Parts: sequence; C-alpha cells; structure tokens
Amino acid sequence: MTKVKEKVCLVIGAGAGIGGTVAKRFAKEGYHAYLARRTDEEGLNKLMSEISDAGGKASGSLLNVIEENSIEDLVNKIETDIGPIDTVIYNIGAQIGDRALAETSYKAFEMGWRMATFGLFRLAQVVTPKMKERQEGNIIVTSATSAVRGNKGQHSHAAAMGGRRMLCQSLNAEFAKDGIHVAHVIIDGAVDAPDTLGKMLGPDLFEKFKEQKGDDGMILPENVADTYLFLAQQTKSTWTHEIDIRAFSDQAWWNH
Repeated sequence: MTKVKEKVCLVIGAGAGIGGTVAKRFAKEGYHAYLARRTDEEGLNKLMSEISDAGGKASGSLLNVIEENSIEDLVNKIETDIGPIDTVIYNIGAQIGDRALAETSYKAFEMGWRMATFGLFRLAQVVTPKMKERQEGNIIVTSATSAVRGNKGQHSHAAAMGGRRMLCQSLNAEFAKDGIHVAHVIIDGAVDAPDTLGKMLGPDLFEKFKEQKGDDGMILPENVADTYLFLAQQTKSTWTHEIDIRAFSDQAWWNH
C-alpha cells in the first residue's frame, strides 16, 4: 500500500519565539510541522513534544544553515520521506550585535549575509522547482526593521536584511505566476521571545521590560503565528507580499 504523503510546514529557525510558535499553529491546522534550528537540541525536542502532546505531528533536526548542502539536503529529505512542503518559514536571524564599522570584521559582515540572504537564496533554489511543479506553495520570510531602515552599529544586519527583502521581491516577480506565494514579514518591534530578546536582556531585565510594555505592548508570537497561517491560506486574488507587524503602542519605523 502506498503511503499517503503529508502536507508539510517547514520552519527554519524554530526557536521558542516566533519560529516554534508558528510550527505549533500550523501543526494544529493539520500540517506536519518540521522544525529546524541551529542549536539547542533539548529545546527542539521540547517543542516537538509539545506539538505531539497537543495531537499534532512534528519532526525536527538541528541545521547549520552555513554548512554546504545542509538546506538542500534537508528539503530533499523531507519531500522524499514525509511529504510535499506546502509552506516554508525562513525565520533565521542575522543579528551579529551592535558594532561600529571599524569593529565589524569581514567575517562578521559576511556571516550576517550568509544567514539572512544567501541561506534564503539556497532555500529558494531547492524548493521553488518542487512548488512550481505542483503550482502551489508558500515561502514566508521573517524579517526586521533593518530591512527598511539602517542604523549605526547595524552595518551587517541592515545590509543582510535589506538584501533579504529585495530577494523576496525578486522571487515574487519570477514565481508568483507559478502559484508560489512569497511574503516578506517585517517584525517592527520587540518580540516576547525568551530565547532571543530574553537572552539579550537577561531574565530579570526581560521581565521588567515586559511589565513596562504592559498587555499587548510587545509582539506576541502566538499572534504572529495566526498572521503567518493567514498568509499561507490567502487566495491568489489578494496575496500579501509584504507586511509589517508591531504592537499598537510602538511607533512605526518611518516615524522615528
């Protein structure tokens, strides 16, 4: 008997914030969620267990997006062993820290580009032919304010995220006619994510920051996940190709 292939949502960058929460939301909707992250196997297993305990299906593995053929091999393995990738979330960050130009090494600058832009390019090269053959698929890309607004100390991040944005626009221009929906999501504000902002601030400052922001004063991953699912289910007549998300109490990037 031929095994029925499952519809897959691949999340590259499945941490405890946006990535892992998006995986949970898609699994709740009936997708087989495949979680890939760079580090923390314990955290990865915890997320997969939470999905399974809630009645969903999940697989996962650690993924070094810098390593040659890592992304390509993962996509091919999922398509062969699990099922067609209907939606892929590229949620890899590229923040190397606040560094003046003179303190930004060639290696550090290139690292941001490899994670933010080159990794997405590699993903697109391997997944778009499969989606094109099926005439459907979603590539949803988590981005940042730096994609549209540079700042001092952010030479690597702004260049990398700006490149990510332009790559998304170019992919859309080439593949929309083939039923592939590419959406660039600008996260314009602080996210309630313990393994990103929480680690940057430390547990105590993170809790104080959340108290200062108040209810709904930060971007909540569970609400972002609802937005990503909405993007994946849009009809072709109303595709959203770029959206910026921020909490109601924050100013938009163009106002400050």
